[in-house]
Amino acid sequence: MIRKLSLLSLGLLLSCAFLPARPHSAQEKKSMTVKRITPILFVADIEPCVQFWTERLGFQKTAEVPEGDKLGFVMLQRDGVEIMYQNYASVEKDMPSISSSVRKGPTFLYMEVDNLDAIKSAVSGAEVYMPERTTFYGSREIGIKDPAGHYITFAQFSAQGH
Repeated sequence: MIRKLSLLSLGLLLSCAFLPARPHSAQEKKSMTVKRITPILFVADIEPCVQFWTERLGFQKTAEVPEGDKLGFVMLQRDGVEIMYQNYASVEKDMPSISSSVRKGPTFLYMEVDNLDAIKSAVSGAEVYMPERTTFYGSREIGIKDPAGHYITFAQFSAQGH
């Protein structure tokens, strides 16, 4: 099921990410549980990125905000992992004070996977910025760019390395 969000809802969702932190007591810090961290990648056009994540990597679109005849925002999920994309035009309308900052990109993501060979097959043809390598910390990795130019490293750890 895809949730359609209004720009107001999206603004409230995103503005929480930019609120200044207030000091917390030591007890509050100890009892705090971080439940999830979700990257928001800013792009000129969302549609090629949605196609990349859904068709190649099996993610599902769970929410979207239309922006004219295009998408202004989208949420994608798979196996408890979530990623969001928002286009520059949507940010300009919704939060003009940060619009120049979001254009500075790109973003770098590091994703642990259980089958690097399946990932390599799924992303075949994507621009590779880091050929497959084995690291000193026990992972096989490959780095590709998504259709918007964000860098994604996929890593599979050996049994001893993780």
